[in-house]
Amino acid sequence: MKTSLPLLGRNSVNAPGTNADLLVSTNGSPNDQMHSSTLTPRQVYQKISTNIESVMKGQATSIRRLLAALASGGHVLLEDYPGTGKTTLAKVLARSIQAGFKRIQFTPDLLPSDILGVSVFNQRDQNFSFHDGPVFTNILLADEINRASPRTQSALLEAMGENQVSVEGERRQLSDLFFVIATQNPIEFRGTYPLPEAQMDRFALQFDLGYVSLEHEVAVLTSHQTNHLVENVVPCVTLDDVLRLREAAQKIRISEELKHYVVKLVAATRTAPGIQLGASPRASVALLLCAKALSAIRGREFSTPDDVRDVARPVLRHRLSLRAEAELDGATPDVVITDILKSAEVPR
Repeated sequence: MKTSLPLLGRNSVNAPGTNADLLVSTNGSPNDQMHSSTLTPRQVYQKISTNIESVMKGQATSIRRLLAALASGGHVLLEDYPGTGKTTLAKVLARSIQAGFKRIQFTPDLLPSDILGVSVFNQRDQNFSFHDGPVFTNILLADEINRASPRTQSALLEAMGENQVSVEGERRQLSDLFFVIATQNPIEFRGTYPLPEAQMDRFALQFDLGYVSLEHEVAVLTSHQTNHLVENVVPCVTLDDVLRLREAAQKIRISEELKHYVVKLVAATRTAPGIQLGASPRASVALLLCAKALSAIRGREFSTPDDVRDVARPVLRHRLSLRAEAELDGATPDVVITDILKSAEVPR
């Protein structure tokens, strides 16, 4: 099952016949909501965050992590129970930044061509024409990604790592803003294929949404009495604003001491008790980039140890494999990372 909305900000247009609807609400003009030329990185973050929080009640921390991943150029893996708002979060983000959005429901019979696209023979012109797959978008929701076969899962590897895909011997560039939000259910394992370490490592952050407080859940019920919240979301910034946010995150200053701090934290995961496989140098890069992105959305021009510590768990937890005996003793990746953060010397 694929739900699609148009791709914006890509060098080429959608294939003829693509079913697409504009990500614009009829309840107001997007231009009335956006004054993009003067927005600072923090203002861009605040506008998007406020827009998402109008629908996703009580999820401030998750929204901050999601936008830090978006600003860093990475991708997100959401592992949570059904009905907690994973799909809604992706849709509202896409509407908030006026981005193309497509959703793929991963199933065991899904093929790589269902994601990347396929060439179709045109009998009238007597030639083949390529029809873009859902991967040619801005925000891609890979729903229940662990239900597809490893072959199909791997179709996303090149797209996530290099912002391009190779189809039928030809490389095709993806959008400048390409962001994958993948989901999986942590309690249902029948008919699933666990993601291999190589693909887990491609996700910058992994976190859950969790259940909101009773007060926030009541607010959700009240909101649904009057209207459909997602459909009423109006764009508040543009894709160019988001790309400028990414540029600002790249320019954040980081000291040599903080670089060494990042490397020491990641290296400590490889020798920690109970760890079978620690985090790779790619994790060091992801931790650094996410910390810089967090600094940008907080309105600073430099990163601090607090930025690193705030994103350490969601950046590192999915990259660690525990020994069986450690799991039996109750150890978890979060416990290991917390112990490392407590013991590591923080630069001043």
